[in-house]
Amino acid sequence: MRKRKLSLINKSFLWEKIHEYAKKAGRAGTRPLLLMYYVLKSKDTPSKDKLAVFSSIAYLVLPLDLLSAKRLPIIGLLDEVTSLAVAIDRVAKHITPEIQAQADATLERWFPTDGPEYVDYEMVGS
Repeated sequence: MRKRKLSLINKSFLWEKIHEYAKKAGRAGTRPLLLMYYVLKSKDTPSKDKLAVFSSIAYLVLPLDLLSAKRLPIIGLLDEVTSLAVAIDRVAKHITPEIQAQADATLERWFPTDGPEYVDYEMVGS
C-alpha cells in the first residue's frame, strides 16, 4: 500500500481563488500567477520554494492585505506585485517548458484567443 503524503495546502481552494482573480486580472495578469501555481504543484519543487510560492499566491488572491489597495491605491497594488515578482525570481529555475505549457493551456481555456472578444492588448478598468 502506498503512503499518501500529507499536504497543508488546499490546492482546490487556492485554484478557485486564482480563477476568481483571473476574471479581474485578465489574460496577461494571470499568466505569472498560473506559472507560480504550477510550480507549487510540481513534485520537483523543493518544500521551501513551495512555501514561498504559496505565500505569494495567497497574499495576492486572498482578501488579506497589509497595505490596502483601496486606501493606498498605488502602494496597495505594488506590495502584491512585488510579492509575486520576488517569488517568481526565487523559483524561476523551476519554471520548465512543461509548466509554461500548462499555464498557457489554462489561459487558452479561460481566455480563448479565437473568440470574438479577444484582443492583442488589455486595458485594466476600474
